Amino acid sequence: MVVEPEPASVSGRKRPQRPQRTHREVADELRTRIRSGVLRPGQRMPTQAKLADEFGVERGAVREALRILRAEQLLTNVSKGSPATVAPDLGLGTALTGPEAPPQPTMVALGPRVAGAFAAERVEIDALCLTSVSLTLAMGEPLRQIHAGRIKPAKVDVRILLPSRDIDLAFPAPVDRSAPDRLHRRWLDHRNAQGQVLRHNLLALRSTHGIDVRVTFRALPFTPPVKLYLLNGAEALFAYYTLVRREEEIDHEPLELYDAEGTQSMLFAFEQGPGLRDTTFVEQSYLWFNALWETISSELVLTS
Repeated sequence: MVVEPEPASVSGRKRPQRPQRTHREVADELRTRIRSGVLRPGQRMPTQAKLADEFGVERGAVREALRILRAEQLLTNVSKGSPATVAPDLGLGTALTGPEAPPQPTMVALGPRVAGAFAAERVEIDALCLTSVSLTLAMGEPLRQIHAGRIKPAKVDVRILLPSRDIDLAFPAPVDRSAPDRLHRRWLDHRNAQGQVLRHNLLALRSTHGIDVRVTFRALPFTPPVKLYLLNGAEALFAYYTLVRREEEIDHEPLELYDAEGTQSMLFAFEQGPGLRDTTFVEQSYLWFNALWETISSELVLTS
């Protein structure tokens, strides 16, 4: 008898085959009902048993879906004992995070999606960016949820690709390339500081909550023109770094420079699911990230 080999994961990490209907798809449908008013603020949700029967999934998938919506501040009272409740105030300013969500600035859109990813038992986040400041900010909400006892993943694995300190950055960079590059030193200090804060906050979960955490940085030999976040093997968030020319004071002297404000870059979301285009984009994004990670990237030390 010939046994078919288990499909390899495009994320580069072994994970089980996807069920016919995932917890993310359940979360998407419930989110749509909440946003459209089918489920009203303050209304009790159906029981987990009824939702599992409706969607044809295990109760575990329903619980994961409800945790995602709680992380997005759309539900309250999410527990095994009683039905959840639609939030009375749907959080003005919280980002719509379903597949129909319009692109929003990274600073607005990334946080709810990272918080949703932390609802999983095993959290896997890959990022390619310029300084990791957006990711550090986005980690604030799931860290608060963990410290409040609302969620507790068993494992968190984060991989981050950043530009090497040894390259001439395409940006931020002075317009006059012959000028002393005071800007590079400031960028390097910022990159290292953000990375150290991110790593410290995540690794602290080991001692405070007994969570298995791994945070790894590697250096790229080029300036990334885009930023990319990959969540739990199933979602890709993509944004362009759009350059502007402006003047800024560096070391008490004015400097004309080219730069991009990463937190304002518009974030486009793609999820694995029935849509071939989105699924292919996610798969190709993982293949691209892993190729960079395993070939031309090098060890990165977050020191000056």
